[in-house]
Amino acid sequence: MNEKNRDQYIMKRHYGISDQTFKLLFILPSLFILLFLIGYPFATLIRSSFYSFSVLRTATAPKFVGVKNYTFILKDAFTWGRFLFTGKFVIINVAVQFLLGVGIAYLLQKNFKGRGAILTIILMPMMLCPVVVGLFWKYMLNTDWGIVNYILQLFGLQKVEWLAKEAVSVYSVILVDTWMWTPFMILLALAAFTAIPRYLYEAAEIDRASSWFKFWNITIPLSAPVLIIALLFRLIDSLKMFDLVYTLTGGGPGSATQTLSFDLYKRAFQYFYTGEASAYGIILLMVIISLSLVFIRYLNRLAAQNSGR
Repeated sequence: MNEKNRDQYIMKRHYGISDQTFKLLFILPSLFILLFLIGYPFATLIRSSFYSFSVLRTATAPKFVGVKNYTFILKDAFTWGRFLFTGKFVIINVAVQFLLGVGIAYLLQKNFKGRGAILTIILMPMMLCPVVVGLFWKYMLNTDWGIVNYILQLFGLQKVEWLAKEAVSVYSVILVDTWMWTPFMILLALAAFTAIPRYLYEAAEIDRASSWFKFWNITIPLSAPVLIIALLFRLIDSLKMFDLVYTLTGGGPGSATQTLSFDLYKRAFQYFYTGEASAYGIILLMVIISLSLVFIRYLNRLAAQNSGR
């Protein structure tokens, strides 16, 4: 009998429990706390979505309305406008960050002097608080005394109303979010690129393959699982983005930069339509889960193809 089996035998003999059960005794308390912290608010959210009430009107009992909150939101033209805007925002935002992240990571995977310092500087925006970043850029993009317009004027260009015009404010938010979260794409893409075996590139160089051929046929296929996960994370984060919009534009001008999360915030904490906001949150959650399942399904298919090779 080896030492491990002897310890298990002593545990069973003196305490009447197996090693596996002993492990569960340590895990279960934390697991129950975690399930309570997640499950109870989620169950309350689902229950609230079927009632018409407001947290401000505590004297009025909540009225059960069934799925009327859901049907009202899904028939609301303004809500669909927020869906279309958020979809456009997410597609442009994630695409720009993905292309920049992959391109910069591809350049940084080679060893050169000062690579560590450059990488550290590039990753710094990701470490900042989104609220601080929003306020920081709000002052920089100010029409009258912002440093961005000051630099434009030095080159003889006109001022731009970055946060005051509807057509420009959307891209201003994308600019700030790209500045902050492109380093995240760079970090994951760089990790994926450096994990690729070097002998594959050496074999391609022997066959005199071009840099584009190596990138498209070696780098991208082998790093695709990590890149898809990075896209999924940024997709989810962009769909529920609130803090940058709140501090940078406040949803304005008008409702030009109101994402789904910002619209949800206004219904819940400005108008205090608690039941309606709960249904809104469930719908947004279903959208995120559906898109995540699409990515996960494609990721599993890609893993199955790679394992079959």
